Amino acid sequence: MKLFTIDTGFFKLDGGAMFGVVPKSIWNKLNPADENNMCTWAMRCLLVQEGNRLVLIDNGIGEKQDKKFLSYYYLHGDDTLEKSLKKNGFAPEDITDVFLTHLHFDHCGGSVKWNKDKTGYELTFPNATYWSNEKHWRSAVNPNAREKASFLKENILPIEESGHLKFIDDGEELFPGFKVFCVYGHTEAMMLPHISFNGKTLVYMADLIPSVGHIPVPFVMAYDMRPLVTLEEKKLFLEHAVKENYILFFEHDRINDSCTLKMTERGVREDKVMPLADVRF
Repeated sequence: MKLFTIDTGFFKLDGGAMFGVVPKSIWNKLNPADENNMCTWAMRCLLVQEGNRLVLIDNGIGEKQDKKFLSYYYLHGDDTLEKSLKKNGFAPEDITDVFLTHLHFDHCGGSVKWNKDKTGYELTFPNATYWSNEKHWRSAVNPNAREKASFLKENILPIEESGHLKFIDDGEELFPGFKVFCVYGHTEAMMLPHISFNGKTLVYMADLIPSVGHIPVPFVMAYDMRPLVTLEEKKLFLEHAVKENYILFFEHDRINDSCTLKMTERGVREDKVMPLADVRF
C-alpha cells in the first residue's frame, strides 16, 4: 500500500465559524485571521494505492463554480487537483475509486466538471466508482435549510445520473485495510476512513477534526449540525486513538498533514506533527 498527499489549493473561511464558541484571543494564535476575520485552510486529499486500485479520498472545491461563488472563499495557492495528481505520476483516468467523506462543496466539488462546451457536466474521474453512504446521500439531495448552501446539486446529482455511484455501510471495508466509520455531529453520516497497513492505522479526519488546532474537545466548528454530538464523538475517538496509536491526517490544516497523539493533563493533544511523507508504514 502507498499513500500520497493530494493538495488542491487553499481557501478562506471565517475564523469564528471554524472555531465556534472558542474566543478569538485563543484561536487566532492557532490560525491567524486577516483583516476580514478570514483564516486560510487547506483542501488536502489523500490518494491510496493498493494493488490495482487507486482510491482518491475527497477532491476539493473544483473549478466549475462561477467567479462570484468562488470569490466568497478566496481560493489561492499554486496547487490544483490535477496538478497534484500529475506530480505524483497519476491522471484522473487512473483513479478507480472516489471516496467522498461527505458532500459539502469543499470536499466533493472536484468530482464533477464542465463538459468541453459547458453545456452540461461530466465526471472528472470517468473510470471511477464514486462511494458515499445512503443516509448521507439522501440528506444531501434533500438538504435542511442550514446545509442547503453547502450541498450543491451540480456536485452531487451528476454522479448518480452517471451510474457510477455506490453506497458503503458504516463498519464496512472498501477493501482489506480500508475500513469505514461514520460520525453524525458535523453532518449526517460523515465517513472517516481508517487505513491500516503494517501494524499502523491512519485516519482521514475530514471535518471531525479538521486541523491540529481542533484536537481539544471543546474546539468545535459552528458549521456542525449537532455540536454536542461532535463533542462526544471527538472525546471517544481521541481516547481510542491514543490507545491504538493512530496517525491523524488533516484535510484542512494549512500547514500540517498529520500527527500522532499523546495524553496530557489537559486531555489528548498532538504529539509528533509531520508530513505524510515522513510517516513510516
